Amino acid sequence: MNVVVDLNRCQGYAQCAFLAPEVFTMHGEEVLLYRPVVPDGQQERVLRAAAACPVQAILVGEEAGTGER
Repeated sequence: MNVVVDLNRCQGYAQCAFLAPEVFTMHGEEVLLYRPVVPDGQQERVLRAAAACPVQAILVGEEAGTGER
């Protein structure tokens, strides 16, 4: 599974980092770092993180792989 974050849309609420810390991490208070390829066993956490994003900045699965929205 792939993941892409629209960093222009991301506001740094850090819900993703709380729900899937092995994929999303905050660097400082405003910069989000993430792993574009989701590790095995983290898929459910990433899906929850994407659903919890207040600004819907996270794309997962096929959407992330094709670059389409």
